Amino acid sequence: MRPYTNIKTSKNTIIREFNENIDPTELLWHRDLNSRTITILEGNGWYFQMDNELPFELKKGNTIFIDKLSWHRVIKGNTTLTIKIEE
Repeated sequence: MRPYTNIKTSKNTIIREFNENIDPTELLWHRDLNSRTITILEGNGWYFQMDNELPFELKKGNTIFIDKLSWHRVIKGNTTLTIKIEE
């Protein structure tokens, strides 16, 4: 089972939601097969971390580029996190 829900998808864009009640142990380090640009739509207290880097807080409107096969993770916040993923 995945720790998120895709609430809207199109050819190259996904709107994804991480529920505020998720168990933080479900948010694992992972790699994606494609490069992605992530835009934060909603969420408070969530953090993002790339391998060998310090985590930083995700704020509404932030955009992050993740190169394919780069290790990364999200760290649970206080509210539901909603992001837009473009591949």
